[in-house]
Amino acid sequence: MAESKELLYPIKWLSKASTGDRVTCELRMQIISGMIESGSVLSENKLAADFDVSRSPIREALKILASENLIRLERMGAIVIGLTEKEIEEIYDVRLLIETFVFERLVKQDTKVLVRELSKILEMMKIAIKYRDPDEFSFQDVLFHETIIREIKHSYIMMIWNNAKPVMEGFILLSMRVRFMEKYEDFTRIVKNHELYIEAIDTKNRDMMIQSLHQNFDDVQGKVEDLWMSQQMLSKGVEKND
Repeated sequence: MAESKELLYPIKWLSKASTGDRVTCELRMQIISGMIESGSVLSENKLAADFDVSRSPIREALKILASENLIRLERMGAIVIGLTEKEIEEIYDVRLLIETFVFERLVKQDTKVLVRELSKILEMMKIAIKYRDPDEFSFQDVLFHETIIREIKHSYIMMIWNNAKPVMEGFILLSMRVRFMEKYEDFTRIVKNHELYIEAIDTKNRDMMIQSLHQNFDDVQGKVEDLWMSQQMLSKGVEKND
């Protein structure tokens, strides 16, 4: 796939990905960011030329994006739907429901190994903050929550998580990139929230679990605002390049 200075999805996350997956990840990011606007018509031929690939991985990517409701496949081409603020908040609602359920299962389990693993991931998040690496921070943040969810070994919960993860990962990436530039001081609070999360799991304290969940997820509005801010920044950047 042709590389470009405008690629939004981290290349280092795609070292073992197929061409179709690479196209999917980049198109998803461009749609979520607003670089490709809602209502745009995507042509297989043009996309194949833009990404310097055959039409086969393009068709594969469009099918996946359609399943995520980011585009609508029609005879004239793929119509971009994009994400609304309400849909972003709904994805966080799903995360809140999943992790509330997971916490109740964890109360009945031995979580010593999980707590150690989460503590290691949190250290990686701190390093990413220190070196101002929003992509690495986002990767570790998603891994932190996924590690908690995987611990209860519930196949259908994992299915829901995996379905929501690609879009969620995209706007976490975008919002964290903005935060590192505009709200760097906020990461002290974010680290404390995750420390509380770990302590809640370690102590099996439901009240602390509720507190930690809300401190992590009541921040949704800020993340949504960061996403719209990142869209405006990208749009202005494209205008300048044009």
